[in-house]
Amino acid sequence: MVRMLHFADFHLGMENYGRDRAGINSRIYDFCDRLDEMVSFSTREDIDLVLFAGDAFKNRQPNPTLQREFAARIMDMASRCPVVMLVGNHDMPTHELRASSLEIYQTLNVPNVLIGSEYDLYEVPTPKGSVFVGTAPYPMRQNLLKDEELHGKSISELDDLLLNALIGELDRLARRAAAAQPADAPRVLAAHFSVSGAQWGSERGVTIGRDPVVPLGSLDDSAWDYVALGHIHKHQNLTQGRKGAPPVVYSGSMERIDFGEEGDPKGFCVVDLSRHDTQWRFWSLNSRPFMTVRVDVRGDLDPMDRILSTIRGCDLQGAVVRVILQADPENSPLIKEDAIHKALDEAKVHTIAAVIKEVNQTSRARLGESPEGLTPLELLERFFNAKEYAPDRIESLLKYAEQFLHEDGG
Repeated sequence: MVRMLHFADFHLGMENYGRDRAGINSRIYDFCDRLDEMVSFSTREDIDLVLFAGDAFKNRQPNPTLQREFAARIMDMASRCPVVMLVGNHDMPTHELRASSLEIYQTLNVPNVLIGSEYDLYEVPTPKGSVFVGTAPYPMRQNLLKDEELHGKSISELDDLLLNALIGELDRLARRAAAAQPADAPRVLAAHFSVSGAQWGSERGVTIGRDPVVPLGSLDDSAWDYVALGHIHKHQNLTQGRKGAPPVVYSGSMERIDFGEEGDPKGFCVVDLSRHDTQWRFWSLNSRPFMTVRVDVRGDLDPMDRILSTIRGCDLQGAVVRVILQADPENSPLIKEDAIHKALDEAKVHTIAAVIKEVNQTSRARLGESPEGLTPLELLERFFNAKEYAPDRIESLLKYAEQFLHEDGG
């Protein structure tokens, strides 16, 4: 079997919730650390082929420092096995005459590195034999449609034309892969786009351009032994449980970008390729944890005690942390954000993302029938009941009120 490593959506340059470290945002170090973990794994496990399914950088014009850090890791892996890199939407140039952020490898003819910028099929030699790799970069109108097809069309019509052209390219790639020789060599499709049925994550907020959605039926073809997808950050196998269908897998991203990915595992896929008998598994990385601390202090006379004890009871070291507090109008003024920040600092968090107070603003309580003739305590009791306070809290508050009224001469 040929052992392949599949990763995608690296997005080097994301700086959400980072800090400055010697002039470089700390999140850059996070992303590079994940790539270092993967490079070490590829060496330890004797990987025969590395397939990157697109989106190397956050934007289409990465600065030289980011290019240097990414290239160093790619060159390290390419010194031991072939590396195929697909062009994703974040890698695409803003103009057709400009170069993509990955094109430099092709221009310099870097050994063992193949750039998938066209819809094509390549025979890639590996230490364990050949692998046929089909490349389907992110679909752009200028690459798939003729100029005359673009004139006089509505946006929806252009979207339909683009999707149909893309499906046609995928069908042609599948036919070429099915007919390729040697017949026993495994076939892999690398693609960067959205597929029907996939679950989106936080990448919705960083997606560039309009997004065609490819039917799953255009990918689960027996011509392929594995379909390596990029573009969606949430790891998932779209053909799980479907007998006879090849694995159609989003490896997902390697680092979290925000709290929408708080609970998502991050990593890459390890694939043992064999014609009609491919096995694969997901390998988790030590990605920066994002953690939400939720504390409900509604009804607490001393909310800070509960908040600080909750923070101290959590293992928050090294995490990007946000604190969400549910309070009511009575105790919200008692919440001291400076003390919360101090407790988080003592817990050695990486970054304090936010301290959010969610205060229940109840509408004016209805006191029921006319309050005329009611004593102050009876009015208070009716008010507390209208606010739906717990009975034990009402009893406690009424005792304090009675004491106050007596001291005041009421």
